[in-house]
Amino acid sequence: MTSPTPLGDGTPTPPHDPVPPSGRGGILDFIERVGNRLPDPAALFLILLFAVWGISALVAPLQFTEIDPRSDAPIQVKNMLAPAALAAFLGRMVTIFTSFHPLGVVLVALLGVGVAEYTGFINAGLKSMLAVTSAKLLTPMLILVACLSHTAADAGYVLVIPLGGVIFFAAGRHPLAGIAAAFAGVSGGFSANFIPSSIDPLLAGLSQEAARIVAPERTVNPLANLYFTGVSTLLIVGLGWFLTDRVVEPRLRRTAVDGDVSEFASLGEIGPRERRGLRVALLAMLLAVGLLALAAWFPGSTLRSPTDRSLTRADAPLMQGIVPLIFIFFLIPGVVYGYVAGTIDSHKDVIKGMSKAMSTMGYYIVMAFFASLFIAAFNESNLGALLALKGATALGDRLPPQIIIVGIILLTATVNLFVGSASAKWALLGPIFVPMLMALGLSPELTQAAYRVGDSSTNIITPLMPYFPLVVVFCQRYVRGTGIGTLVSIMLPYSMTYLVAWTLFLLAYWQLGIPLGIDAPYTYPP
Repeated sequence: MTSPTPLGDGTPTPPHDPVPPSGRGGILDFIERVGNRLPDPAALFLILLFAVWGISALVAPLQFTEIDPRSDAPIQVKNMLAPAALAAFLGRMVTIFTSFHPLGVVLVALLGVGVAEYTGFINAGLKSMLAVTSAKLLTPMLILVACLSHTAADAGYVLVIPLGGVIFFAAGRHPLAGIAAAFAGVSGGFSANFIPSSIDPLLAGLSQEAARIVAPERTVNPLANLYFTGVSTLLIVGLGWFLTDRVVEPRLRRTAVDGDVSEFASLGEIGPRERRGLRVALLAMLLAVGLLALAAWFPGSTLRSPTDRSLTRADAPLMQGIVPLIFIFFLIPGVVYGYVAGTIDSHKDVIKGMSKAMSTMGYYIVMAFFASLFIAAFNESNLGALLALKGATALGDRLPPQIIIVGIILLTATVNLFVGSASAKWALLGPIFVPMLMALGLSPELTQAAYRVGDSSTNIITPLMPYFPLVVVFCQRYVRGTGIGTLVSIMLPYSMTYLVAWTLFLLAYWQLGIPLGIDAPYTYPP
């Protein structure tokens, strides 16, 4: 047990003493108990892989009337147990694993973060932050930073979420509450951000292609949802603040912190050498950011999109290089801090920091292997597409516009439990939803906003989301017995509250006629 750590306003915080687990009850505890009886996440993905193979073999002979927008032909499930398909899958197994996007994002980003943590740069930064942060504002600040991290692609998963646990633990609060708050902002509030990110032009491009099925000249501005997602940030931060402090953390007091937290036990007063090292390291980081901004400023910059010279378009080299930039922007201040503060002596210590970071990822790599195989088989079999199209077809009957929008949100939230990628889901659902709602007089921009609400809300409760196992690993650093059920039970209040409140918020936003974004009408034709 660690001693309480005072916060910036002088308010002492309680130590990490758990409430005795006797008398547990309620739906969340039931979900936790049932979920934790599930197999280990790695084994669960393997079981699901076998299930996909078996179900695909049973469903493949059936004929479906739903049209696959990717081929303009009736969708057909592929038998993954057919000899040719199975042989091809086994032949690509290594490539499937090595090309699994979250794996590279995690490992590359953590190389730089690992150095910054090893040298003490992150430790010093946290101590400085805690010295000036009021206890009452710690939660909303963390969730706000988590929302803003969307600008840096998937950086929030590998940076903000683990730091949420560290910050809360150092402040004398339950670390799992910090992880939950950060996870709620990064993933549950995925479509809440003041600043445009690469997902905006990516979804808008898919919406535009879908709209042109009905209107060949129709365009969708990449920032068509900018105002709505910006204002939504306030909603996500406010709801997350209330849920963390009033619902989630009080329940977590019954959960003992029994992990190896020795590396965080020393968070306290920052010393003179640390303070000097932090100043120089931050100056080095600002210099690096300034040089990057200068390089991107000119209209002819190679960091801009070759399509429209934008910096935030998905094909812009700046957006494509976000993860390597994270590596660089943590490596530079980490190394500078280490030399100035005297925590490292040579480049060998830098390599040790990287090695230590990689040594903690063994379990995640095992899970990523089986997760990558399952997701590849699920997508290749067309079972995910079939589920999406069946659900979309169910909304085809004429209903009031508000009910249609709510139905799209709920359907997207449900499909999100099976298909994790936001762009993949929209590539499947967009060509169905957008033309259908245009025929009902609703704009592609409104349909896209509804999709984004549903897509974000259930990210945090599906173990099939590629980064979900990583968050479980982060939790296990503090509470060794954390399982899938534990994390789902923690995040369920956020998910359900976001889904209901954000849906009502969109309807109210629509009713008031506030612009969704740039060139974004609510009706079609405008």
